[in-house]
Amino acid sequence: MSARGVLYVHSAPAALCPHVEWAVAGVVGVPVKLDWQPQPAAPGTYRAELNWQGAPGTSGGIASALNNWQRLRFEITEDASPGCDGVRYSYTPTLGVYTAVTGASGEVLVPEARIRAAMDRAAGDDGELVGQLERLMGRAWDEELEPFRYAGDGAPVRWLHAAG
Repeated sequence: MSARGVLYVHSAPAALCPHVEWAVAGVVGVPVKLDWQPQPAAPGTYRAELNWQGAPGTSGGIASALNNWQRLRFEITEDASPGCDGVRYSYTPTLGVYTAVTGASGEVLVPEARIRAAMDRAAGDDGELVGQLERLMGRAWDEELEPFRYAGDGAPVRWLHAAG
């Protein structure tokens, strides 16, 4: 069974770029060479995109390999595959990691149990419920990453087929 997705490195200091490639290669099992471009939203940093194909769960492995580097901003998507939901991981130095189940169109799908827990935590406070739901949908991550996403329009994209 195969899954596919995209790794968006929105910003990385030059010194981290080879480490990102090594970390991704360690997960996918093949050498990785990204086409790094200057990131205009954060001068002095670089951005890259990589379309990947591999085993279901590859996105989680990549997110785990990258989430300890405090000066990195990234997102990883994995499309739904037979028996597996789609998923998106977002990471910013200020917010940490965000994980969400995604639908075929890429929008966030919030499981019923998480909605019920948000309602319980809000305890009838409408403002608190709105805050809980915004967190479940990743609003803060979207707001922080949007300038970096926009700056990457038209960037070159590479394809990678994982081993195994």
